[in-house]
Amino acid sequence: MSKKRQKRRKIKENLFNKRRLIILNEDTFEETFSLKLTLMNVFVVASLGAIIITFVTTFIIAFTPLREFIPGYSSSKLKKDAMELALKSDSLSKALKRNEAYIKSIQKVLTGELEYAKFSKDSILSAADEVSSQVDLSPSKQELELREQIAKEEKNPLSKKLKKE
Repeated sequence: MSKKRQKRRKIKENLFNKRRLIILNEDTFEETFSLKLTLMNVFVVASLGAIIITFVTTFIIAFTPLREFIPGYSSSKLKKDAMELALKSDSLSKALKRNEAYIKSIQKVLTGELEYAKFSKDSILSAADEVSSQVDLSPSKQELELREQIAKEEKNPLSKKLKKE
């Protein structure tokens, strides 16, 4: 125990012993600057300096246009342009579907598959919208049977354990 205490005491003395930093003019050996320091003061100043540099660098990168040069970050203008292009492409694809439905119905009229009296541009466009929105979500017979089977198994958890064993 005494050796450990002595080591701690030496470390403490080294940290808090005062030392002098002297800057001399080499030609005249005249003292230009002198400063009394301890190792603890040097350590604290160096640590604070490193922390301040880290915060300043983070601030510069996060809140200035400099972040655009870091891989993975994109400019706000680029994001805005991408959003506008996505909206335009979506509206163009909808318009293309409507036009295709219109052309198909015209082809039906021209080939004689559909009577002219039933042909109306408004009804074609509304039919094109309805086709994309109608989805059959009703469960099939197999799905209903599976649901009933699972409900029965959940009510009787002992039957599962017996079947597994």
